Amino acid sequence: MTDTTTPVQDQPVLTRSAFGEDFAWGVATAAYQIEGAHDMADKGPSIWDVFTSRKGNVKQNHHGNFACDFFNCYPDDLLLMQSMGIPDFRFSLSWSRLLPNGIGQVSRHGIGHYERLIDNCLELGITPWVTLYHWDLPQALEKKGGWANRDIVDWFAEYTALCAHAFGDRVKHWMVLNEPMVFTGAGYFLGVHAPGRRGFGLFIPAVHHAVLCQAEGGRILKSIDASAEVGTTFSCSHIEPLRQREQDIRAARRVDALLNRLFLEPALGLGYPLDDLRFMRRIEKYIMPGDESKMAFDFDFIGIQNYTREVVKHSFWTPFLQANLVPAQKRGVPYTLMNWEVYPESIYHMLQQYSRYSGIKKLIVTENGAAFADELVDGQVHDQRRLDFLQRYLQQVLRAKQEGVKVDGYFVWSFLDNFEWAEGYTPRFGLVHVDYATQQRTVKNSGLWYRDFLSEKADSGDEQG
Repeated sequence: MTDTTTPVQDQPVLTRSAFGEDFAWGVATAAYQIEGAHDMADKGPSIWDVFTSRKGNVKQNHHGNFACDFFNCYPDDLLLMQSMGIPDFRFSLSWSRLLPNGIGQVSRHGIGHYERLIDNCLELGITPWVTLYHWDLPQALEKKGGWANRDIVDWFAEYTALCAHAFGDRVKHWMVLNEPMVFTGAGYFLGVHAPGRRGFGLFIPAVHHAVLCQAEGGRILKSIDASAEVGTTFSCSHIEPLRQREQDIRAARRVDALLNRLFLEPALGLGYPLDDLRFMRRIEKYIMPGDESKMAFDFDFIGIQNYTREVVKHSFWTPFLQANLVPAQKRGVPYTLMNWEVYPESIYHMLQQYSRYSGIKKLIVTENGAAFADELVDGQVHDQRRLDFLQRYLQQVLRAKQEGVKVDGYFVWSFLDNFEWAEGYTPRFGLVHVDYATQQRTVKNSGLWYRDFLSEKADSGDEQG
């Protein structure tokens, strides 16, 4: 496999001003990954609280019970964010912190916590970008079937309306779902994420119900505040065939349909990509009269979350897809601690691919970043590989923008090192190092670079590696 990454010297000059004055710059986080305080202030258990309590589900049996203690540390963390000149902050709300049983009784403690967090952001000149659902479904709803139960459309509508009424006077940027392909696929098909379900029987209805919630959440947010900017986010990876032979090309097309198109195209009114995913045709039994129009919503933006590309080969013996991903290690290419290939052009290709849909108004990179084996030495973290990663991927975002792609924002994943789902605490994605024993924060070199870049002090040529 040939690495076709464009050489750094051929990239556009990387400066903040090159992206334009209205470009959003931020960092992204998620409630379960940073908040901790798992049983404080009325919070009910989420599926991740339960999943991590079972030995063997997460590496080293790690859990998010305490995480970064952002629930208590957020005032200092927001001051740190302000000192780094970061103007936009993407975070999620914990459904079970607001509605301990998923529906019904509202926690005033939960409402008060997020009111204080949002108010603190605004006081510091930081714009809140709020994600409604970032994977932490209340366990009480999972006991009723979770995403596989069609009633979740009503449950999610109640939760969305609560959030819009409680915070919509201050929050003007919303994302409905975070990476629905991941939480349905990993949670209800592979069983490697919460709630740990396996098999096709639950995955298929979970997909359809998430699609319905995605659109319904958008409609509710807009009905309550027509001026709000409402989007949703998708994980996406640039897909290439291992060889230019018909079987590999068709396999790559199927993987692209599953990973990059399954949730996007219904939102755009195009329906499910069943021509390329014949095994998904059984989803039709869950589509009720009127659902096709309910699946679509005219989002103000689509958030893309890209980290890598996937190289695909045909595999007769692989069920359903008849395709296998060829790991980066086997291809002899650079990769991160997550075993994801470092391939900056992937983000360019995905921006171009999504921009070809006429129904997308604009794109925002709502996640991009890398995990490496960071070490705190003498009070510093020299994470040159992350710094290089961010610069090279940002150059590809700028390349797409200069070629006419309507991309209007970029959020680094993540602000803080945090609980990285089934991988536990070993992978560190943060611009800020967290000592989990002491909760001490240390800005890494990549964070210092991002600070200087945002203040136009960075010289992108000096830091290349």
